[in-house]
Amino acid sequence: MTGRLAIIAGSGGLAAALVAALAKRPMVAALEGFLPEGLVPDQVFRIERLMPFLNALRDAGIAQVIFAGAVQRPRLDPALFDPLTAQMVPRMLTAIQGGDDATLRVVIELFEESGLRVVGVADVAPDLVPGEAVLCGKPSAADTRDAARAAVIVAALGAVDVGQAAVVAQGLCLAVEALPGTDAMLDFVAQTAARPDPARPRGVLWKAPKPGQDWRVDLPTLGVETVRRAAAAGLAGIAWQAGGVILLDRAAMVAAAQAAGLFLWARG
Repeated sequence: MTGRLAIIAGSGGLAAALVAALAKRPMVAALEGFLPEGLVPDQVFRIERLMPFLNALRDAGIAQVIFAGAVQRPRLDPALFDPLTAQMVPRMLTAIQGGDDATLRVVIELFEESGLRVVGVADVAPDLVPGEAVLCGKPSAADTRDAARAAVIVAALGAVDVGQAAVVAQGLCLAVEALPGTDAMLDFVAQTAARPDPARPRGVLWKAPKPGQDWRVDLPTLGVETVRRAAAAGLAGIAWQAGGVILLDRAAMVAAAQAAGLFLWARG
């Protein structure tokens, strides 16, 4: 990797996990209103001033950027646009109307057109994105079938830009992820979903990127809280697409899963 790196941080703990995984601290910039947990950004910016922000990154010697964290579509103030960013508004609005994936593609294009290379988590901190392996526990044959069924469901959801996760037990879909997110889905399973046969397999949480997604941005994440909620939902374990999901704290996740008797499986 060459050139100084900047993290474009959103809310959540991913930006801090990246900083901890890197040998040299990068610049950290954050979108106003979506500050990262556990970090004080070096710079806070607004979308209305995007082009001056990109110029400032280049002036600071930044050659590469990585997006880390969650953001929602901010409310824009027309009075704050500078002339260069204002020229980008029709392009950005068209992308926003096309959904999250279209928006992210245009964001990447704007950064790269400004001479900044967009990289992914796997490029700079591959340990956060584990390859194929069972990290703890042992999926049963039934768990393997449920994970495969959930993978088909999530691929179908992702194709229409809906969600990146599902829960399947005994071949039946108990819940799918939508706008409220994975935690809300797991809470729903814990509170309302009944297995067809309580004596049979308990079910699997599956998480994966959307089909055709650019893996440099918006990869799904799993953390200790996911393990806790999966345990509360009575699941047998968590499986995800190998190389396509970020683990925010692998050691803590494994410890929590072992304590709860869950398996963790990066499925190829």
